[in-house]
Amino acid sequence: MAAPNIVNVTTITGKTTVLAVTTSATAIVTNSGASGKVFKVNALYVSNVDGANNADVNVDIFRSSTAYHIAKTVSVPADSTLVVLDTPIYLMEGDILKGGANAASDLDLFVSFEVMDDA
Repeated sequence: MAAPNIVNVTTITGKTTVLAVTTSATAIVTNSGASGKVFKVNALYVSNVDGANNADVNVDIFRSSTAYHIAKTVSVPADSTLVVLDTPIYLMEGDILKGGANAASDLDLFVSFEVMDDA
């Protein structure tokens, strides 16, 4: 099934997801290959919960097992928040949004998105 024409969607469902970032690229939002849906990612924030150390974040869209970087080795200072996305992007069928870091348990990732469906 093909992703819907976003002019003709019948349902838009708002969603929020969070992830405690590890040192492995971990999926935070997945639009499966035959979903028939488009995901509109509205905002993506990374917070450093470590009170003393900076940490580096990577945020990628995986398409056909290839990583396309949104943020690559970006330093997030201790006790601060980085705005990675504040302008929407779309995840097509088969796209996976993943996050990873150079240190486990230092960063939290927050994503606000909409699932658009014409069913």
